[in-house]
Order: sequence, then C-alpha cells, then structure tokens
Amino acid sequence: YNFRFNPLAENKFTLDSKEPKFENYQEFLNGEVRYSSLALKGKERAEALYKKNTEEAKARYAHLKSLVDFYAAKN
Repeated sequence: YNFRFNPLAENKFTLDSKEPKFENYQEFLNGEVRYSSLALKGKERAEALYKKNTEEAKARYAHLKSLVDFYAAKN
C-alpha cells in the first residue's frame, strides 16, 4: 500500500492506494512463485495460509483507512 504522512500538511496522513479487489486476491497470489509452489506441496495447508493472508491483508488496509480517518478528525 502507498501512503504518505506529513505532520505539517492539512491532511497529515493520506492513503494513495485504491482499495484492493479482494475477490481476485488469491488469483494474484497464485501468480507469485512462492505461493504457487506452496500449493503444490500441500493443498490444505496452502488454502489455510491463503485464507490467513487474505484476512491479514484486509486488516492492514482497514488499519490504514482508520489512520486516514483518525488524522482527519484531528483537524
């Protein structure tokens, strides 16, 4: 995710990345060799790790969005 923090600016924290399309997230991960090879070694474990990775990615993005709101409220 791309973001900027400038304590001197009016909008101190800005999130430059658009919201990811999580419905395509696993497809994106499968394009990475490290994830596609994981699926070849153990499908069940790979699916559990995909799910965990997706949940963590959603949480990271939600956290960044909350920082935008937090700093906007301080103005």
